[in-house]
This record gives sequence, C-alpha cells and structure tokens, in this order.
Amino acid sequence: MVEVTHDLVALHATDPATVYLAAAARLRAPEVAAIEHALYEDRSLVRMLGMRRTMFVVPTELAPVVHAACTRAIAARERRRLEQHLSESAVAPEVNRWLAELEQATFEALVSRGEATAGELAEDLPALRTAIVAGQGSKWEARQYVSTRVLALLAADGRIVRGRPRGSWISGQYRWAPAQAWFTEAAVEWSVEAAQVELARRWLVAFGPGTAADLKWWTGWTSREVKRALAQLEPVEVELGGGETGLLLAEDDEEVVVPAPWVALLPALDPTVMGWSQRAWYLGEHRAALFDRSGNPGPTVWCDGRIVGGWAQRPTGEVAFRLLEDVGAEAAAAVEAAASRLAAWLGEVRVTPRFRTPLERELVA
Repeated sequence: MVEVTHDLVALHATDPATVYLAAAARLRAPEVAAIEHALYEDRSLVRMLGMRRTMFVVPTELAPVVHAACTRAIAARERRRLEQHLSESAVAPEVNRWLAELEQATFEALVSRGEATAGELAEDLPALRTAIVAGQGSKWEARQYVSTRVLALLAADGRIVRGRPRGSWISGQYRWAPAQAWFTEAAVEWSVEAAQVELARRWLVAFGPGTAADLKWWTGWTSREVKRALAQLEPVEVELGGGETGLLLAEDDEEVVVPAPWVALLPALDPTVMGWSQRAWYLGEHRAALFDRSGNPGPTVWCDGRIVGGWAQRPTGEVAFRLLEDVGAEAAAAVEAAASRLAAWLGEVRVTPRFRTPLERELVA
C-alpha cells in the first residue's frame, strides 16, 4: 500500500472510497484491514490538504514536502478567508485575536483527549459552535459552525491530522489527532523552493513525460513557480503525439518496455486519471460520459493505457460496466472478470462516487 502511494506520489482522498479502490486496483491481494493499518496504526500514510487545495493521502515522509510546496500557501489564504467571515459575522471585536485563542485552546483540548471528533471538542469548547455565514450575498451563502474551519486550519498549519473515520472506510467524518501522534520524528523543514523542486521531480517520475501545463494544473502553482522548479530539474524534451513537447527526467529518457495486455477498473478521481490536465491521448472522445460538469472524473475502465468505458456499483452490489469502444472479445472478457472480482471484494459495501457522472448514473438506474 505504501509503495503504491509512493509510486503515484499521492492518492486523491476527497472521496474516501477512492483511496481504497485506487489501492485495490493496483495490489495483488488488497485488504481493507491492511490499508487501514498503513493509515491509522503503522501511520506510514497521512491524509492532508495538498495540491490544488485538494485532499490527498501521501506517504508520511512526503508530508513535509507537500506542506511546504502547497499547503502552507493554502493555509494563509484560508486564514484570511476565515477572518473575513468572522468579521462579516461580527463574532468579536478583534477577530484575529479571537481566532488565535480559539485555535490554541482547540489544540490543547485535542492534546488532552488524544483523539477527538469535532463534536467532542465542541463539548470542551462551546466557542467552536459559534455560527458564521460564508459566502454572504452569493448563491453559495451558507451558515456553519466555526469548528469545521478551525480544525481544517489547524490541519493546514500542520498542527493536527485527520485520523480514523467515525464509520467504515467509505466515511468522510474523521477523528482528529495532534500531528506529533503521526510524526514520531521532528519533521524536516523544507523551503518553498526546495519542496517545489522535489514535488515536481516526483511528479515527473510518476507521470512523465508531461507538459509544464500538466504540472501547473496538478500542483495548483503559478506559471512562475512551475518554471522555477523545472529549471532546477533540467528535464529533457521529448516529442508527444500531436506535435506537443513533453518533459522527462534525464535519467528516464530511455526505451520503455511495452507491457502485456491489461485492463483495470479505476475509481472516481483516481490519481492516474488526475495525473495530467491534457487527457485526449488516453481519454479519447469519452469526456462527456465520464466526467461531471466541473471536470471531475467518475469510475473508468482502462485497457492497455487508455480509457475505454466506465463502471458503477448498483444497489444490488453488482459492478456494471459499459465499453464505449470495441476492445475485442478477449479484453472485454477480462473487463467482465475484473468487474466480478471487484464486486466480490466490495461485498456488502456500497460505493457511490461523490461526484457523479452521466454514465455512472445511467449504469445505476
């Protein structure tokens, strides 16, 4: 599990099920208990906010890199946004001081408990139930307790982490723990520039050849940050289909052995699907069926390095799929066998993607 995550740099975790399904698609003998062990007992993996303000599961040793390269800037923006909401909601005369004091009190309460949910911490600190209005005057206006934002901010600052969920592995309600419970050794302090170079290097190892535009999208960095990181790495240029130029680490510029024929059922938001911004070379003409209106991919069927269809789990537990192009009888039979294995692996668990796509809805109906 840790090796899989390392090879992909990170697993998307906005939808909790993606972490498990992405790992299961790549492990010879996937077990939920083994994945949970890596996350919550061995703690060799950690869930954190990272690239593009998205939730990821990353190897614990990579967390300081992601934090310096991406999360630190996100935390600063989120703090300014929360302070603005607090001011608009007239929570206190000095919102900066009020927020800082509540953060520290929340952290101390969590240290005292060891692990806790937001609700449990609110029992200790009623101020966490302070209501604020986010997005005032817009169609996204919403009233919410400040607890969610305070805990997310503490996590973005690297002081606390998301622990085991309250429910099963598909649950998105987590218990929280002090960061030192995950990081037994003092975290290495990375400069922003050095961390961005390291993260860019790992992306090139996992997803190269890719373009600077791909890296910019994947990380959420500015064009200047991408250019600066790539300049340090000095990647070589290679020709891509369609006349585009891709980038590859110099040590990876060699002939690639063509793998044996293969098929895979990858989950919504799978890290491979999300590895590049330019997807025509593996997605073909299937975007309308397999992506939602915001650009989030649903469950996909892959054959020999390209997307050829989609899949969904029905209420009965059956994993249904639809091929959107002819892959031949042998590959189609392999997809059917993979769907049967996945249904058996899921058992009584029912998975509905957080971002639903046209084909996924059709298959479930």
